[in-house]
Amino acid sequence: MPTGFLEHANITVSDPDRSSRLLQELCGWHERWRGPSQQGGWTIHVGTDRDYLAVYTTDKPVVEPFAKGVPLNHVGLVVDDLDAAEQVVIDAGLVPFNHMDYEPGRRFYFFDWDGIEFEMVSYA
Repeated sequence: MPTGFLEHANITVSDPDRSSRLLQELCGWHERWRGPSQQGGWTIHVGTDRDYLAVYTTDKPVVEPFAKGVPLNHVGLVVDDLDAAEQVVIDAGLVPFNHMDYEPGRRFYFFDWDGIEFEMVSYA
């Protein structure tokens, strides 16, 4: 049976530079690549040497936030310092919510500027 891992996910955002900066500050990631996408628009790959999120924008602007669960419920990201991650979210003008502390770790959620929900988790 083959084995695998998630290499990347591609999400549409209104401002790839802003989203890339947030993800870099939130997770200690780096920009791997940026450039025009094959279907028009612009993409930035931000993550680690192994995996990343592609933050993509089309030639058509995002005019309203996506509805939760359409088509994505949330993106879960693991950090080693949940309190520091929460401060990054607050400093970006976003609102953390739904804080939970249960085995195996602590977590909170936030919506980015485009209505994409992120779950921040720490197992530290």
